[in-house]
Amino acid sequence: MTRPIDVEAARAATPGASTAHHFNAAGAALPTRRTLDRVVAHLELEAHIGAYEAAAAARERLDAVYASAAALLGADAAEIALTDSATVGWRRAIGALRLAEGDRVLLSRSAYVSCALHLLALERERGIVVEVLPNGGDGAVDLGALEDALSRPARLLALSHVPTSSGLVEPVEQAGALARAAGVTFALDATQSAGQMPVDVQAIGCDIAVTTGRKFLRAPRGTGVLYVRAGLGLEPEIPDVRGTDWSADRAWETVPLAHRFETWEASHALRLGLGNAIDETLALGPAAIAAHLIPLAAELRDALAQIPGVVVTDPPRSPSAIVTFTVAGLPARDVAAALADRRVHVVAVPAAHGRWDLGGRGLEGVVRAAPHVYTDRADLDALVDGVAAIARRSAA
Repeated sequence: MTRPIDVEAARAATPGASTAHHFNAAGAALPTRRTLDRVVAHLELEAHIGAYEAAAAARERLDAVYASAAALLGADAAEIALTDSATVGWRRAIGALRLAEGDRVLLSRSAYVSCALHLLALERERGIVVEVLPNGGDGAVDLGALEDALSRPARLLALSHVPTSSGLVEPVEQAGALARAAGVTFALDATQSAGQMPVDVQAIGCDIAVTTGRKFLRAPRGTGVLYVRAGLGLEPEIPDVRGTDWSADRAWETVPLAHRFETWEASHALRLGLGNAIDETLALGPAAIAAHLIPLAAELRDALAQIPGVVVTDPPRSPSAIVTFTVAGLPARDVAAALADRRVHVVAVPAAHGRWDLGGRGLEGVVRAAPHVYTDRADLDALVDGVAAIARRSAA
């Protein structure tokens, strides 16, 4: 049994919760005071004793971040690399696959823009074959089509757990089982799921997973996590001193850890903030967070759907904390700007950030609202009332 989320306690621990009505957890959620203090304290230490000396003093706490990230993802600490972003982790892991001419890569229509563009660039430059899988009637990847696609040789399956452009949750465990049976490497983009729901790489069956700190994990920008399954045998395209021993004049050996995908230079202050944010997520419990946020988002969808001129654009299979919608007669960016004037913070997602998804559905853009554990009733009312007022003005 999961413990209920104490919203007032979450708000009290979050400095930004009282400054505006913040619905941008899917872009950059509000950190807690403790996370902020961890970052600032380490920067202060660097200023007083030097960055190398501060890193040495914080070594145990820095090492503990790997264990925390592993616990979050159901992995082993040796399978975790810390990166500057999910995209950086993605590029390093996919680069290590050394995809070549003729290699088939299967993608969902919900693929994130940076992941899709990376693979499309490899298609143009190296001649890999990128195949975009169709969706089923619920808006998620069609598992039957995926099984058929996997019946022919393929190098990679890449799915977004939750996309940037809607509240969709892809059936990643079923997809993972199909990929395992076919012997195909499975890469998971968990940037929009980690922190708002459980993500277990063992249950999902992915070989590679990436996530970012700044979204639902509530960590600082400039942080990310890369998981690479032990035994996958990947070597980074470009070795770095962080995970490599230059053992002879023209020879080197990489460490048998995911550290080999890191670079020497990193912000230790931000990593300590990431570690604290993950620990706080684990303390609340990803299952408890999901049990709180999914009904909250469903309530928000229902309220928005009652407003004349507003269309909720989430596909049927959307049990997540992301809510997307449009207002008749107004571009998404104008809706977001008008809500910002009311101190309600949302994001406009253009079709260019989800071309196969939004573009495929004929949407030029959507407004995205994503609550978190610090969202209270006043926040919800402010968003719904604001959208209703904007819709009325647009219709007048």
